[in-house]
Amino acid sequence: MKLPVRYLIVILTFFCTSVCYIERVGFSIGYTVAADGVGVNQSTKGTILSTFYYGYACSQVPGGWAAQRIGGRRVLLLSFLLWSLTCALIPLDPNRVMLLVVARLLVGVAQGFIFPSIHTVLAQWVPPHERSRSVSLTTSGMYLGAALGMLLLPTLVKFRGPQSVFLAEAALGASWSLLWFKYATDPKSTASGVGESVLPINKKMDSHNKKVLSAKIPWVKILTSLPVWAIVVNNFTFHYALYVLMNWLPTYFELGLKLSLQDMGSSKMMPYLNMFLFSNIGGVVADYLITRRILSVTKTRKFLNTVGFLVASLALVVIPSFRTSGGAVFCSSVALGFLALGRAGFAVNHMDVAPRYAGIVMGVSNTAERTSGHRSSLS
Repeated sequence: MKLPVRYLIVILTFFCTSVCYIERVGFSIGYTVAADGVGVNQSTKGTILSTFYYGYACSQVPGGWAAQRIGGRRVLLLSFLLWSLTCALIPLDPNRVMLLVVARLLVGVAQGFIFPSIHTVLAQWVPPHERSRSVSLTTSGMYLGAALGMLLLPTLVKFRGPQSVFLAEAALGASWSLLWFKYATDPKSTASGVGESVLPINKKMDSHNKKVLSAKIPWVKILTSLPVWAIVVNNFTFHYALYVLMNWLPTYFELGLKLSLQDMGSSKMMPYLNMFLFSNIGGVVADYLITRRILSVTKTRKFLNTVGFLVASLALVVIPSFRTSGGAVFCSSVALGFLALGRAGFAVNHMDVAPRYAGIVMGVSNTAERTSGHRSSLS
């Protein structure tokens, strides 16, 4: 049976986010080992870890603009090639601080174009009744990638050294780029969306129905829209909690609990695996509630967002009371799992409120996300 093209696109974007988060977790693991080996202090480590988010924050809105004008498919490919090439060429030497700063800035800028491009592509391909589970599957790739990174990369570092992480990530990035180049296409017509009246739509299309002819993008309406700002606040809150755990869990396990990541086995991947599961559960539940008309689109988003964030908040509060690996893993798994459930509420909203400008709204939203990532790295 031939796989519909939109399903193939969603699957490829799922692997895209997986590889991106393998890179992020991999750098944290590899750099932590290398930096600890030469006695780098925690302040310097935090600075290096946060450098990525400066580049990431700066390229979010330009990424949305480029995806809108050039096409999300092309921008996504170019971004992947740039960060993969950077990983392949830059040595992971903690003593060469400026080189690492420049490298992490480049990787941050390149990956900053990725999620606005993905949302532009998905808004073009995915019909409204499939959006929740499609976006949830795509974003769940981040958590599966983080889980695989936590499971496999410490062993790779142990036997092959920190530099091997960069080389493995570059190989994964190049492999995905080849798949995307071969199989990704632009749609002949754009999928219709719900909530299109929130932002204006220019109905004039070119002969191939691929892009809006007007050069004007409604920046003022985007930046003054209350639904857009609701998405921004949710994005910041979600990612602040996520990045605090993602950036500092390796350090907490090794320095706070005196546990080696290599000796923890598969338990260290459980928080991210839980996110992968709950993200997809949230997407299926959301589409079910909407298509069966149990709740409206707006009420469905608010319900999942509220439940997810409330339970995650409680779990984050009690994490410091646990001083064992089992307790820390359990609480972080609950926190991240329900955060992922909440993401099924707000992450797809970019396409609800502005399907034709989803990449740009995602860029605006992700700028706040990267600010949270920078702050969490310095926490």
